[in-house]
Amino acid sequence: MTKYVFDSYALLAFFGNEKGASQVAKALTQISMGEAEGFLSVINLGEVYYMSVRKRGEAKARFALQHVQQFPIEIVTVTAEEALEAAAIKAHYKISYADAFALALSIKHKATLITGDPEFKVFKNKIKIQFINK
Repeated sequence: MTKYVFDSYALLAFFGNEKGASQVAKALTQISMGEAEGFLSVINLGEVYYMSVRKRGEAKARFALQHVQQFPIEIVTVTAEEALEAAAIKAHYKISYADAFALALSIKHKATLITGDPEFKVFKNKIKIQFINK
């Protein structure tokens, strides 16, 4: 079964109806139909919320948060071990700490990372990445 990890970039594009939103919608549909599994780090969930507040305001951020939590995506909490795995990624690569959690989750679940963030290009030989803005 196909597995997807969403980073905040992908979900923000979806909620903002930005470039790549249709690709995110397609993955969400596959998950809703039981054709795929979806994962989101709780760290990236927080990032979706705060970035939505900054870009679109509190009401739209709450709307996005409510809908993310209604999707059949597993919101994955973080253990100390996983936080240290993300920290090790951050220590060795020029990537945001939140993005390091999405990457670590993709590695753990052998899942395709859905993103539009160019920071991930350096990892294209390590994990499968679906860049939504292509």
